[in-house]
Amino acid sequence: MMYDQYTALIFDMDGTLVDSGQLHEHAWTATLNKYGIPIDRALMRSLAGVPTKGTIEILLEKFGITASASLDEMNDFKEQVVHDSMHLYVKPTALIEVAQRYHGKKPMAIGTGAYTEEAKKILALCGLDKYIDAVVGADQVANPKPAPDTFLRCAELLGVEPTQCVVFEDSKLGLQAAASAGMAGIDVLLVHAVENDYFL
Repeated sequence: MMYDQYTALIFDMDGTLVDSGQLHEHAWTATLNKYGIPIDRALMRSLAGVPTKGTIEILLEKFGITASASLDEMNDFKEQVVHDSMHLYVKPTALIEVAQRYHGKKPMAIGTGAYTEEAKKILALCGLDKYIDAVVGADQVANPKPAPDTFLRCAELLGVEPTQCVVFEDSKLGLQAAASAGMAGIDVLLVHAVENDYFL
């Protein structure tokens, strides 16, 4: 099989194992409109995988805006929108077939820019939680992607050497993080035709 040579599989969540593009587009649109920040669709798409506060900082700088609220308040508002509406939008991508194929045969983890509790709720809503042995969110690491910390923590929790892991990602930042961690990286759009419907 395609990934038999690896000891463990690590998946990014949003846009990779979970089709959540519309959820985050909905939450970001509500947040940016509330706080008077312009919506640049191409820029938003390029920032997929960057944690919420980091994204807001980049947007404020790009548009030369003085924030009308704290980063914490804006982050909390977006998280609340995500929490309240996730059940309407999320579903598994075609990669569920890979998770099902290796379930019980190889350990699997999620390494995501989302917060751990949010990720666990989304995985449960999608019926994916039963396949996943560990979830590492942005709140568990000092440096988010493109730093390797997220995926290195996944390998540590799975008890597997980084070089024995394969990472599934939909973003350049995520693939860069996988390479920095010494792991093989699979671009899910190129290899599995998984496309995230996010600010297209």
